[in-house]
Amino acid sequence: MKVTYDSEVDILRILFRDVPIEESDENKPGVILDYDRDGNVVGLEILNASRRVENPRGVEYAVTA
Repeated sequence: MKVTYDSEVDILRILFRDVPIEESDENKPGVILDYDRDGNVVGLEILNASRRVENPRGVEYAVTA
């Protein structure tokens, strides 16, 4: 998984798998889901991230049992 934030365009992107994106869909305004050729969600983009996410520059990662 890879998380990137581009402050110039204010987009937060989370890639779940490193595969080609075949289709994208703006399911809700400002939230774009990316799909692979089999229709699996492989990424998520949040537009205007600084208005939607508490801290788009910080990432907290936790694994629970």
